[in-house]
Amino acid sequence: MRGAERPAFTQRSGFYFRTRPHGFAAHVCASPQNLCAVRQLARAELLAQGIEDEAVDSAQLVLSELVGNSARAYGDYVPIVVEVYVTAYGVALNVHAPDPGALPRRRATPLDSAEAEAGRGLGLVDLLAPGWHVRRSTIGKQVHCRVPAEPGWN
Repeated sequence: MRGAERPAFTQRSGFYFRTRPHGFAAHVCASPQNLCAVRQLARAELLAQGIEDEAVDSAQLVLSELVGNSARAYGDYVPIVVEVYVTAYGVALNVHAPDPGALPRRRATPLDSAEAEAGRGLGLVDLLAPGWHVRRSTIGKQVHCRVPAEPGWN
């Protein structure tokens, strides 16, 4: 779907985005509605960049886990910055949150556990975006990862 038409997204209270080369940065207050909008924006942008559906689905799942973790750690409507962009090495996803001290922690919950209701999210991120890491940023902290994908412009 290289060169596909991008749908129009409107700025609104608690949701601001700007384009960047091969992607976007969105400044949002974490909420279910804004997560949905960021996921839709990511899907449209990644398909327009020629990323295959499977990698787009993986990027959306990773994005959901990282934004969801921020909301659980800091509460609904916490201000976060989400960056999604395509590189020669895949889809880069960055989620900036305000507190550098609250670090995501992997739990020992097996991915195939029928009894677990939570705790598998970072295990999924490990599978879909191996090598993710956390670093301090001017905002607080940044969780950075890359979903392997072939850009359509290679």
